[in-house]
Amino acid sequence: MLKKNSSENIKELRNKTGAGMTDCKKALEASDGQIDIAIETLRKKGLASADKKSSRLTAEGLIQSYIHAGSRIGVLVEINCETDFVSRQPKFHQLAKDIAMQLAACQSVSYISKNDIPENIVTYEQKLELEKEDLLNKSVEIKNKIANGRVDKRIKELSLMDQNFIKQTSITIEELIKQHIALWGENIKIRRFERFLLGEGLEPKKNNFKDEVSSMIQNT
Repeated sequence: MLKKNSSENIKELRNKTGAGMTDCKKALEASDGQIDIAIETLRKKGLASADKKSSRLTAEGLIQSYIHAGSRIGVLVEINCETDFVSRQPKFHQLAKDIAMQLAACQSVSYISKNDIPENIVTYEQKLELEKEDLLNKSVEIKNKIANGRVDKRIKELSLMDQNFIKQTSITIEELIKQHIALWGENIKIRRFERFLLGEGLEPKKNNFKDEVSSMIQNT
């Protein structure tokens, strides 16, 4: 029987989670050597300290692509981590695929987080809401309260981190990222993305039947 903190157990837990050796050892000791419980312990611990890791440099990672069925929508996304060890993990690759798929599904998303949304867009949305007809006869206090609520909802629609994860709608993308920070004990960031829609920006050709017939007659 393996000891709860044997090198074999520690190695197995590290391979499954990518967490540091010391963290793996402590988690196994706390779980009496049970791998599944140790994994949950690492995840919970990481969730509690995820915000502390948010300032740490993320220079590794990968660029993931997703092409939706029918090849009419495509996404490229760059997701970063701290070490190449984590960037090689199958679960990290799956996370990147899930994020790319989310971006394909949520076409209203234009920014990674609310903090990335320019102030002029927020101001414009506030002005738009305050001028809507259903608020004209409201008091200033009520008008501002309703408008602010609508603006907040609109801003969340633009933010990837505020979207419900399409594979598990009980959590947001931000919570999904924090779960993986918990899993590996290092910072993870979605750096940038680009969405491609087939034919976007092109003016469809409009055939003028009358002009076409006239041209054919003149050429006969």
